Amino acid sequence: MTRLEPPRDGGLLPSGWRRRSWAVGRARAVNLRQLEYFVSVAELGSFSKAAKMLEVAQPALSRQVRRLETGLRVTLLLRNGRGVVLTEAGKRLFEHSVGILRLVARAREEVEGARDEPAGRIVVGLPPSIGRLLTRALVEGFRRSLPRARLAIVEGLSAHLAEWISTGRVDVGLLYNPDPQPTLDIAPVLEEPLGVVSPASPRGARARRDALTLEEAARLDLVLPERSHAIRKLLETQAALAGHRLRVALEVSSVASILELVRSGHGHAVLTPSALAASGDPAAFRLRPIVAPALTSTLCIAVSAHKPATPLSARVAAMLRQLVETTVARRSHNRTA
Repeated sequence: MTRLEPPRDGGLLPSGWRRRSWAVGRARAVNLRQLEYFVSVAELGSFSKAAKMLEVAQPALSRQVRRLETGLRVTLLLRNGRGVVLTEAGKRLFEHSVGILRLVARAREEVEGARDEPAGRIVVGLPPSIGRLLTRALVEGFRRSLPRARLAIVEGLSAHLAEWISTGRVDVGLLYNPDPQPTLDIAPVLEEPLGVVSPASPRGARARRDALTLEEAARLDLVLPERSHAIRKLLETQAALAGHRLRVALEVSSVASILELVRSGHGHAVLTPSALAASGDPAAFRLRPIVAPALTSTLCIAVSAHKPATPLSARVAAMLRQLVETTVARRSHNRTA
């Protein structure tokens, strides 16, 4: 076998040696820490927020990202008045980096999990209403049961969480009424009835009757989230199938803001009992179930269908299921009892 050697007289390099040397040099220009820092900055849209989350000095973080850009000979991030945004090259690298970091984390978890104590980092995605009920209990249970692991929690609409799980940004999540997707493994954990939320009746006033038909609910002035919201999609679909048109007075994304508008008399909401329980002041509202037909919302645990479960992800999924059954289901039952 002929061995390629660099010429001693400064002449031209053989093409095979040149390509091999260039590839090694470019590989040395990137390391896992740089990719982790870059992904954190990209996800948070800010060097200062990423530095705080990673617990590193911001100048050191900026220096590592600059070295990554220098090594790859491209600009990855553009600064603006509100933070940073990804360039086209940055978007491509971000997708690869997330996958690389997940593979490394999975390998570490599987090796360390052999010691019967899962370790590594896991990202859990929660809808905002469930997050208000579960976050504290999840953090406390995680720290107690998995002291060698690290937990990150993100909140988002179920449609966004499904996308993040599919792309690897989130490891396990709770989703409302997810559509079947080949990229997700989904298991239902809780079914809740949907009801119309109105201000509580004043003391001494005649209480409204306990249930409403879907036709009656559709005629109310409704304060609903945008169409991509899981409950809004369910409500729109069922109303259309029954030949009814919803009377949407206001579109508001935040459940907390929706309830504040309902409390102030601007309309009625359609929510689950657990969402109302998470408001912090459920006694200020009246919840009437929708019947004829009865509407239910299904909460599911979802993970990636293309990523094998690790000891850590299996433990966290089991923890989430238990918390839903003991916390969310109990509060939901209390509201509907």
